[in-house]
Amino acid sequence: MEKHPLHLKIPDLQTSEEVSDAVAKQERLTNETIPNDPNERIEAYMSRLENIFLNPDERVKERNLEMLRPAIYDAFIIKPEQVSESYFELQQQVARERGQPVEVIPPEVRKQMIDILIEDQKHSLDQWLDYLTSDDVAYPTWFKYFVFRNITKLSQFDKTLGKFKTRTETTVAPYPDIYRAPLAKILDIYEQVAKDNNKLKTLDIQTTFSKKFPKLYAELISESLAVNIEGKEQVKGEWIKYNKGDRQGADALYESMQAKGTGWCVEGQTIARNYINQGDFYVYYTYDKNGQPIQPRIAIQMNDSQIGQIRGILSHQELEPIMSDILDEKLKDFGSEADSYKKKNVDMKHLTEIDHKTTANKPLTKDDLLFLYEVNSVIEGFGYDKDPRITEIRNKRNLQEDLPVLFDCTPNQIALRPEDLNQNSVAYIGSWSPEVFKKLPKTITHVYESFPDKKVFLKTIETDSAIKTPVQAKKELLNKGIKFYGSAEEILQKVTFSKENKEYNLVSFSVESLGFPNGATTKEIYDKAESLGLEICPAEVGPLLRLNYLDQPNNTYLVIAMKSILASDGSEHVFGVDHSSGELDLYARWDYPDRRWDGSRRFVFLRRK
Repeated sequence: MEKHPLHLKIPDLQTSEEVSDAVAKQERLTNETIPNDPNERIEAYMSRLENIFLNPDERVKERNLEMLRPAIYDAFIIKPEQVSESYFELQQQVARERGQPVEVIPPEVRKQMIDILIEDQKHSLDQWLDYLTSDDVAYPTWFKYFVFRNITKLSQFDKTLGKFKTRTETTVAPYPDIYRAPLAKILDIYEQVAKDNNKLKTLDIQTTFSKKFPKLYAELISESLAVNIEGKEQVKGEWIKYNKGDRQGADALYESMQAKGTGWCVEGQTIARNYINQGDFYVYYTYDKNGQPIQPRIAIQMNDSQIGQIRGILSHQELEPIMSDILDEKLKDFGSEADSYKKKNVDMKHLTEIDHKTTANKPLTKDDLLFLYEVNSVIEGFGYDKDPRITEIRNKRNLQEDLPVLFDCTPNQIALRPEDLNQNSVAYIGSWSPEVFKKLPKTITHVYESFPDKKVFLKTIETDSAIKTPVQAKKELLNKGIKFYGSAEEILQKVTFSKENKEYNLVSFSVESLGFPNGATTKEIYDKAESLGLEICPAEVGPLLRLNYLDQPNNTYLVIAMKSILASDGSEHVFGVDHSSGELDLYARWDYPDRRWDGSRRFVFLRRK
């Protein structure tokens, strides 16, 4: 009998408590007995995980992840009391080496340092959670489970030693980066064994399969990083299209990626086939010295008629600057579907221009600085993460010299502490709380917890004379390319819009800044906000804010503090506005009075007049 790859890799999994619970639950639901067979028992567990983390109903999946994320953090994120003294000693040593000796780190600074490393760990773990639960990632459920189970035991990848550092409960480092191509190659090996256990008799497959995940993953990452891409200065080439559903085309796509160093997950045959099942796949190959198109440089993956992803071959799969004109020309073939990607291309060209100026020690204009620090809008690229050049260029700048230029003020008009605020202050960068909010003078136009990554949300919006009904609101949202998630489209139909003109003065606070570092229920949050002079919002603020907040920073989410609206399935929801993966979304967030929100969640309130 063929054995499940998880049974081969984790023999005791099928007798574990979580698998036994899944089996018992499925037997109760189906009133059928599951055979005492490892394959059947493991698949029952996979089915349960799939229903929770990969539910086809986006609303259910989002709700499940929201409920489980605090528990996942509790299990895998370092606690403040676990941060050892050696961490602070190391920071002091680093400061000394920079010529900035620090004899004593004050308690409040220690807390800030701990908060930052915890947030970094959460962010790195969220990247794995979001990646493995994404519909765009064509891995089978059992492989996603196996990867997550292993990755939570690893610290950062050491490129010099070619291996992962071990993670303990006192590890302060974030979780490792995602290397997609090596993961796809591991899946290929496991899939071969899954389809035919006799493959284990083949020496090379047996040797590879027997390696523990951290060792195999590290070896494949090192192998991938060692590949030198030939002819990177070459631009001339041609687009090749792999048609949806073409199995031979998928295998040709896979073969064309081998030893090319793209980092794309189609370096794995299984993933290449899965993507071709979803839609067409376009690759731009540049010519070699013999005039043959062999080096992949740009990939466009389609989900039926929609663009799913565009990837380049730089770090985090960003597009090479010299390839931007090639992509620009190709995007014309996709009409309005490519509009959001055209903005990314413009951003990458501007960033390249700033990079060249920086290298040549040429001054940056105010517009360059506004763009670099993302004051008015976020810089969007084609990779999975922020273009690393943004941080590299910022680190070369003198922020104290740039801030007055950015804010059109003198240095003494920028307050860095609450006690520095006065009637001449134009900008404030410092701790944020309702108490600080009350001290802000009317002259303040820029507020940040830290610059430029944590801009404080202070916004005034007005009702729109063209939006007096849910139908009109939906039309405007769709016209601006807003996506609906959860029950947002449904509960929008129950919103009452103002007939007369109104102005809403809005402000945002995290649950922690309201006095709940360990999270709080909806009722506790609203009661505390009221005691601080804040009010919950009318429901129309949700869609109106979404329409008026098109420059929302990427990877940020705001919950609208409002009375919940009942959906058709009996669940209650509040609106949320989200910007992630290049999409501006209107969410419906699951809610009820005793629902707990973690300390980092940010709510939007009305500022009481």
